[in-house]
Amino acid sequence: MFYPAAPWQLYGTALQSFHLLDLAIARQFVPGDFEIVPVLPSKTVGSLYLSIYEPNSTLQYHELIVAPALVRYRGKLGAWISHIYVDNPVSVAGGRNIWGLPKELADFSWSDRDITVSQGDKSLCRVDRSSTTLPLSFWGKLKISGDVFGSLERDILSFRGDVETGVQWTPFQLSIPSESPFFAVNLGNPWLTIQLERLHLTANVPSTVGRAMSPAVALRRET
Repeated sequence: MFYPAAPWQLYGTALQSFHLLDLAIARQFVPGDFEIVPVLPSKTVGSLYLSIYEPNSTLQYHELIVAPALVRYRGKLGAWISHIYVDNPVSVAGGRNIWGLPKELADFSWSDRDITVSQGDKSLCRVDRSSTTLPLSFWGKLKISGDVFGSLERDILSFRGDVETGVQWTPFQLSIPSESPFFAVNLGNPWLTIQLERLHLTANVPSTVGRAMSPAVALRRET
C-alpha cells in the first residue's frame, strides 16, 4: 500500500490526559530493552492522546495513542507507545512501516461532548468532556518537542515529534471497559487533562538507534 513519506504534517485538535502509573504495571507493556523512568517513588508517567486531523494534513484521520511510561534508551529520553489506533488504512501502513508503531484500525465517534473508540463490537474507550475550559498558553501557541520510540523488525527506532499548539485545561472523564486491550494499563483517574487547539504536529523521519534484544519487541513490516 502506498503511504506518504515522512515527515508528516498533521493539523487539528487533540485531547490528552496524563496519569501516574505503577512501574510494575507499566513494565508489562514496555519491552525489556527500555529503562522505565520513575517520576515519583514506584511511579512513572503515562498518557492517553485522542486527536482528529483535518483535511489540510498529510492524511486525514482520527487517532488514539496509549503511552504507558516515560522511558530511556541509550541515554535518550522519550515515550513508548504500547497501543495506537486510527481509522485510515494508509495511516496504519505508514505508521508501521516508517516509524515502527503498532497501529491498528478502529472506529471513532467524535462530538463536542463525547468521543468513543471501538473495534467492531468491542469498546476501547470513551471520553465525556466538560464545556469548561481554561487557557494555559496565554502568550499564543506553545512549541514542544519530544522523542518517541518504535520497533521495526529488530531495529529500535526513534523519531522527534514537533508540536505547535494552543493549550487549554479541559476536564474530562475517561472510561476504559474491561474488554479493552489496554484496560490492564490501569490508567485510572488522570492528574491532568488538556485540549490542544490549532494543533500542528510534525512526525519527523525516524533513525535507527539500536537492535532489539528479543524478537518479541519487533513489529513485522506490512505492505
